[in-house]
Amino acid sequence: MTVYDVARALPGIEELRDHSRGLAMLDAVLSPEWERRYYSFDAHWSETEQLASMKDGQGGEYTIVLSPAGAFARVFDHESPMSPFGELADGLTWPGLLDGVPEAFREYLTEPAFTDEDGVHVTTACLWRESGDTSWHTGPVEFDGLDDHDDPDGSGRFLRLLTDRSAEAYAEWASDFYQTPVAPDAVRHVLALRPLTPEVVAALNPGVTLADLAEDIAEIGYPAA
Repeated sequence: MTVYDVARALPGIEELRDHSRGLAMLDAVLSPEWERRYYSFDAHWSETEQLASMKDGQGGEYTIVLSPAGAFARVFDHESPMSPFGELADGLTWPGLLDGVPEAFREYLTEPAFTDEDGVHVTTACLWRESGDTSWHTGPVEFDGLDDHDDPDGSGRFLRLLTDRSAEAYAEWASDFYQTPVAPDAVRHVLALRPLTPEVVAALNPGVTLADLAEDIAEIGYPAA
């Protein structure tokens, strides 16, 4: 799987936004400590932008900027042979990866949060979709010489819960990641962005109350009752 396959499987911008908020809310319930969470969502990243993000705690991450112009996504897999820090890329962003990024998103190519100290864009996969588009786009990336890698750019692995948006997929992943049983019915409630209830919160994590989540609900922009 490569970024081309992922681009065909990702949903539209609004569905992606809603699903990302749901993932972040689920992680907020399962992991009260923000530093240990996998998925996050900042509904107030700027006055006009929101940010969906993932960090695996081992150097892998993605960020998706959601703005009036559309959505700009970058993935960084530090184990990817396409990493700018690997031998093949020689300190540069992989050829073609950022080619064709529309003017509406060009500012994110120099965004300090997405670049290293030398101004190199730290990414192994990049996708974008303007608000009027009917599909996701990528640069003309070549994967020559990477045939022995099932997921050469990390997009398949790190964006898996954005391409498979079922409650069962999240529950299976979270049960393994957080080492605790996770109820698919409670997951389904949150992914549907239904207002949280004490019962749903307790089903996911008995050690957390609805009141404990007030700041997270505000940051994520999760619907309140």
